[in-house]
Amino acid sequence: MSEKSVMERRMYLDGKWVEAASGETTEVRNPFDGSVIARVPHGDREDARAAVAAARRAFDHGDWPGLPAVQRAAVVRRIGDLVERDREELARLETLDTGKTLEESRWDMDDVAGIFRYFAGLADKDGGEVIESPNPDSTSLVVREPVGVCGQISPWNYPLLQASWKLAPALAAGCTLVMKPSEITPLTTIKITELCEEAGVPAGVVNTVLGPGSRAGAELSESPDVDLISFTGGIDTGKRIIRAASGNVKKMALELGGKNPNIVFDDADFDLALDHALNAVFFHAGQICSAGARLLVQDGIHDRFVDALEARIRKIRLGSGFDPKTQMGPVISPEHLAKVEEYVAIAAAEGARLRCGGARPDDPALQEGWFYLPTLFDNCENDMRIVQEEVFGPVISVERFHSEEEVVERANATVYGLSAGFWTRDPDRIRRVSRALRFGTVWVNDFNVYFVQAPWGGYKQSGLGRELGRIGLEEYTEVKHVYQNHANKPLNWFGA
Repeated sequence: MSEKSVMERRMYLDGKWVEAASGETTEVRNPFDGSVIARVPHGDREDARAAVAAARRAFDHGDWPGLPAVQRAAVVRRIGDLVERDREELARLETLDTGKTLEESRWDMDDVAGIFRYFAGLADKDGGEVIESPNPDSTSLVVREPVGVCGQISPWNYPLLQASWKLAPALAAGCTLVMKPSEITPLTTIKITELCEEAGVPAGVVNTVLGPGSRAGAELSESPDVDLISFTGGIDTGKRIIRAASGNVKKMALELGGKNPNIVFDDADFDLALDHALNAVFFHAGQICSAGARLLVQDGIHDRFVDALEARIRKIRLGSGFDPKTQMGPVISPEHLAKVEEYVAIAAAEGARLRCGGARPDDPALQEGWFYLPTLFDNCENDMRIVQEEVFGPVISVERFHSEEEVVERANATVYGLSAGFWTRDPDRIRRVSRALRFGTVWVNDFNVYFVQAPWGGYKQSGLGRELGRIGLEEYTEVKHVYQNHANKPLNWFGA
């Protein structure tokens, strides 16, 4: 596949590859140089309604929900095998779409294959729970059944990884679904749809609609024929989805980002904490919901740590994701680049001190793309917008703290609660701080670690529900209690 060829792609509704009902298309651009890499349908509400109708028919009248779980598991596992087979093609598509390095995209594809295999392994493991009944002549069974039709809206930063977190458990549970990827990074979601078809997923079970969230995505949120809406993305969009979904009280699973503190105590392993402070922020140009963009460093090592951090940041190599020497690629779009620039200006205006970065690079080879220099601010305070709001770019803010009690209070002083990490050698502090931090994931002497067996999601305004792990499968089920009386007798209460 040539990086310069323009691909033509379609959306997938009820087992058919189709154009948008309107005939409109939109261009997908490479963040590295702004070049057009694909043309895809520009779907609307009409397309989303058609996709939902197909998923509804497949759930209400099709075979998929009633298949023995072991048969569904075989199909889901086959998708994972196909992802492994097409790993390189998928990784190249992801790098074209997002600008991240090819090595990062390959890691993502390995994770995606593992996610399908994990949920395939869980699919047939829950045969229900027998519970004690007060009537000795009865049996009581608690079972989980597929929730129904699922709308799944994925973000642009990890297009296929985030889609797989939703797609794999939904299929394993026996649901039908409509995927709606970001309109600016749809290519790997289209490819995984092809792999679902190849793996033997029946028509109507998986549908992929393309188009803007304000139209195609809104239809999924509002439709009474959608039983669950799953969304990963920004908090403002998440709030709109909550309002739309409340109209018919559908189930919701929302991951709405975070402003994640990374705390370095005086007794931390200095070099290890320093290296991971960089890893926590600058992979994929900081466009990670769990990025440790808020760094809090204790007094005793603060100055030395920030100096060392600045020296390392200045050496980060920017470039094409296909260049093996590149360490960080561009941000996703001109609009997002402007947002990052705005936050940098706000930080400077509020009194944060710019240590490095804070501008677009002057390298002539990077002028066509949407690049921003890795940026470091120190002298940051808790109430600054750079500290409290999600920049979602290659920008790190540093705060100084004095005591354990102070830093826990400051770390928790946020509307978000997705993830946090801290670095210390003190086992008693590990126990205290782990319990005190109000975040869905807390890392100790590490950062940005996730794996499919562990649930992922946040406290507070970081969202509702959890993905991954056994609970990630349970999100796509409803609980039913089945009671059977084996020796019923008349009550003779009424009219006797």
